[in-house]
Amino acid sequence: MKPTRSLPVELAPQVDPRAFTDAAKAVTHLRALYDQATDFLVARFQQVLEDGHPRARYRAFYPEIRLTTPTYDLPDSRLAFGYVPEPGTYATTVTRPDLFSNYLEQQIALLLKNHNQPVMIGFSDTPIPLHFAMAGRGDVALTGELTFTLRDIFDVPDLSITNDDIVNGEGVRNADGSVPLAPFTAQRVDYSLARLAHYTATDPEHFQNHVLFTNYQFYVDEFEAYARKVLADPDSGYSAFVAPGNAVITESDAPIAALPRLPQMPTYHLKRPGGQGVTLVNIGVGPSNAKTATDHIAVLRPHAWLMVGHCAGLRNSQSLGDFVLAHAYLREDNVLNEDLPVWVPIPALAEIQIALQEAVAEITQLKDYELKRIMRTGTVATIDNRNWELRDQSGPVQRLSQSRAIALDMESATIAANGFRFRVPYGTLLCVSDKPLHGELKLPGMASAFYKTQVARHLLIGVRAMERLRDMPLDRIHSRKLRSFDETAFL
Repeated sequence: MKPTRSLPVELAPQVDPRAFTDAAKAVTHLRALYDQATDFLVARFQQVLEDGHPRARYRAFYPEIRLTTPTYDLPDSRLAFGYVPEPGTYATTVTRPDLFSNYLEQQIALLLKNHNQPVMIGFSDTPIPLHFAMAGRGDVALTGELTFTLRDIFDVPDLSITNDDIVNGEGVRNADGSVPLAPFTAQRVDYSLARLAHYTATDPEHFQNHVLFTNYQFYVDEFEAYARKVLADPDSGYSAFVAPGNAVITESDAPIAALPRLPQMPTYHLKRPGGQGVTLVNIGVGPSNAKTATDHIAVLRPHAWLMVGHCAGLRNSQSLGDFVLAHAYLREDNVLNEDLPVWVPIPALAEIQIALQEAVAEITQLKDYELKRIMRTGTVATIDNRNWELRDQSGPVQRLSQSRAIALDMESATIAANGFRFRVPYGTLLCVSDKPLHGELKLPGMASAFYKTQVARHLLIGVRAMERLRDMPLDRIHSRKLRSFDETAFL
């Protein structure tokens, strides 16, 4: 066989860019281009496997959306997104338009409305890695031994262009000088879609627009029980429940096949049409897991994510089972320092706070002054040392006191900070499981009946809060607090 470097290059069929003034038709064309490109790569890979050796180097490209506006338009200023700030050319590569069809159609429609200019849909000059082209295709897999070096024949993931420079505000320009139109490039999205499937053992298409994070298995049990209850109610609007391994049930009494080994972050989805259900991710303990999960879920552009888990109560006036609604965060998690400096304030979002407080009042049947018996609002500290209480009192304990923190955990500030960084509305409602500064350690047999009752309610409160947020218009929940001076048009 000839050396690989001498092989000719075979490109997927190309088409000229087309102008669209209809968002739905633009997305339909995006899907056609993406399918054409990925079908080409998969077919060539299968051909190489059958032949036993490659005859060419094969390449296909992501489709892209491109907008050029010659004037300073006057968009609907009530929205924090959906328009570009000044004249110029803006572009983004696109992957999995089948998965993102609703999102793409919504964002393109806003561009058309605000700028009265067509969007151009065509192929970009960014190659599609073979690994990503094959994602989600059950009929073919990238397994077994190859008789050739894969990257000599097909494009593979390129980490040099897979980063968070856009969302981190690095002032990125596309290679042709155009300005990014969306917060993530196609290859960055593909990378996260693959990671999500790996970490959660569920396919990305099952994820819903409202995501709950927890650090305790009990919430998973409660979530499944709640899911079975609402599936039995034809008026609930929920259509299916998905467990790790993509085990789908639509009947309340249907069995779920258990995986022999759970993934790192078991994830469960209570589905509604249009992705308007709730996803629960058990991230376990620690800020690293919290960052990993949110890094990848962010590309799905959820409408909100909330932390509902356990925490240490720091005040003597708190009881086990009390709720803590975070209105500020003390960040000592140390996993986002390079991406979001600790001096950046993480503001509370009014819509999220109200939804959580109203959900607590609804489920506990307490309100106003009586609600203060079981819920405190204040600063939540997140730390990367699980045994922080063993340090000298002049160390972290003194800082906690100076910060006026009322609770501590290992995930909440990370989730909130990454929500801020990725422009995903966020919030935190925790349940006090121990009070180490006051002798109530997290030990077997310490839980009171009140604590057990509150934990059982906690998951339901998180779901209720998400249902309240679901009914809000997007322009209310996607706050300007999450938008910087120079933003992409797409959410």
